[in-house]
This record gives sequence, structure tokens and C-alpha cells, in this order.
Amino acid sequence: MVDIKVATDANFEELVIQNDKPTVVDFWAAWCGPCKMVAPEMEKLAEKYEGSVNVVKVDVDANPELSRLFNIMSIPTIAFFRPGQQPMGVVGFRPLEQLEAQFGLAQYGAKASA
Repeated sequence: MVDIKVATDANFEELVIQNDKPTVVDFWAAWCGPCKMVAPEMEKLAEKYEGSVNVVKVDVDANPELSRLFNIMSIPTIAFFRPGQQPMGVVGFRPLEQLEAQFGLAQYGAKASA
């Protein structure tokens, strides 16, 4: 199982903004039902793109500064940060295939299945 990093107000800049790899960020909260549905999709994404795309989770309740900074009004919000470009995001549950299409992840190359 791939390790999904947890970003906070304190380390978000380092984990996401200054990262040289594209990063998918899951803005979620423990009490959010749809967020629980997104979690396995994030794990699949992290596994499939290990080494080429990072996956990071942000608890919006514990990190209100990030929620404000990125104008997170609804959760789950899945945002895609590419180095040197504006982030793009989608709100609500999306299966892996929709996230791949929405963010153009195929160009980053999925990890070869064993």
C-alpha cells in the first residue's frame, strides 16, 4: 500500500507548491460521508501513479488556512497542482477514471502493473 502524505497549514508549501512532481490534493473532513467514498479512489490513484504523481490529503477542519487560501467551500474537493501552473479542482466524489480524465493524468504514465 502506498503512503499518502498528510499536508497541513505548516507543510503544504513544501509538500505541494514547491514539489517538482504533479500533486493531487484531497481536501476532506472526518465527518464528511462523500469524503469517505473518495478515500479508496485516492489510494488507487496513489498506487497507480506512484513515483510520477504525488497524492496528499488535507483535513479542512484541522487546516482552516489552506481552506481559506484555496477557497474550499465544499468537500470533498480534489485539486490537481502541476508545477508552475494554476491548480484545477473538482468538487464531490469522482471515481479514479474520472479523476484521470479530468486532470489528464495519463500523460504522467501509470506505474506498470506487476
